[in-house]
Amino acid sequence: MATEKITMPQLGESVTEGTISKWLVAVGDTVNKYDPLAEVMTDKVNAEVPSSFSGTIKELIAEEGETLAVGEVICVIETAGSETDQKSTPSTDKEVTTEKAANVVAEQSDSSQKLRYSPAVLKLSQEHNIDLTQVKGTGASGRITRKDLQKLIESGQIPKAGQQVETVEAKPVSQPVASPQTSRPASPSNIPVAVGDVEIPVTGVRKAIAANMLRSKHEAPHAWTMIEVDATNMVAYRNSIKNDFKQKEGFNLTFFAFFVKAVAQALKEFPQINSMWAGDKIIQKKDINISIAVATEDALFVPVIKNADEKSIKGIAREITELATKVRTGKLSADDMQGGTFTVNNTGSFGSIQSMGIINYPQAAILQVESIVQRPVIINGMIAVRDMVNLCMSLDHRVLDGLIAGRFLARVKEIIETTTKENTSIY
Repeated sequence: MATEKITMPQLGESVTEGTISKWLVAVGDTVNKYDPLAEVMTDKVNAEVPSSFSGTIKELIAEEGETLAVGEVICVIETAGSETDQKSTPSTDKEVTTEKAANVVAEQSDSSQKLRYSPAVLKLSQEHNIDLTQVKGTGASGRITRKDLQKLIESGQIPKAGQQVETVEAKPVSQPVASPQTSRPASPSNIPVAVGDVEIPVTGVRKAIAANMLRSKHEAPHAWTMIEVDATNMVAYRNSIKNDFKQKEGFNLTFFAFFVKAVAQALKEFPQINSMWAGDKIIQKKDINISIAVATEDALFVPVIKNADEKSIKGIAREITELATKVRTGKLSADDMQGGTFTVNNTGSFGSIQSMGIINYPQAAILQVESIVQRPVIINGMIAVRDMVNLCMSLDHRVLDGLIAGRFLARVKEIIETTTKENTSIY
């Protein structure tokens, strides 16, 4: 018999960690190669982790809700076969040697023993000044998990030097109170909770979204700009063909498809916008892959239209429909979320006329397409009713300046305003 380790996979570009949202197996279960072992959630996608071997589950290293870095072991599988046993002996010896070496290094390091902790645990402990040497973990072999630290933070019992604190369960909201006017003590976030208030647990998806948005706001200095566009010609063109298009193609021709196509064309002409910050350099991406935001009742997903500049308006409309359907039916794959270089958000779909989006890290900019609204405007000294739309752009000021952003938006405006039946093909 031999043992094999399953590690946290990298489920997308720039993904450095994943959270075990649900185990699909238990210790002692027999699995075949490619059988799903667990559901893993990242800030980009939810996906199942398949088994790389056939055998029996020997140990589940990570707990549900625990966040681990890419490459960390999540479970151990016991496999059968003499050939495997023979091949595994040298690697096993190597693992033992490596483990001994790591232990020696850990003993020689400072008292924090950081080598024993995952990046997620280290980050959380630093944010809340938690002395990890004083925390008793509940994970495998006494491992300190992210859940352990979250429970400590919720309880308010942050360990001090020389004091060991065991993790405790947070108390539920529905505790007896003296009177309807009595408020309970403030929560760990210093927000008082009164009778009748509802505490909603933060889901793993919401935590992942929050972490990515926080990182974007902390690391990228956001700047904002907005341009007003007269979409009257485009609206008239789309409305004149939408019914025939739906009957012929089987899906809707939306205004959003025209905007995505215009953005893709402008990105090709202004490749600086299609860039990412990489510390000591800026990476200007060759492929133009447009991320689009699709919301469900409790989460936001950002699937990607690959090589959008090479697609027709019809092709983009089809992909928008297909990706939105995948999101809402839970069939979105990791590949559907990878490779985005610029994000276009259809905030106008719920009536917004002006908004400032947070950049989809590590991209350099995001464009909000607002609601198309009929308004009176002045044309050649006369008042006319026109279909107007605001395009709001957030940009990473480390990568982009206002001049290039303004030129880019001006080009998108020109494309939209000149979209007519005579000079624009949807095929």
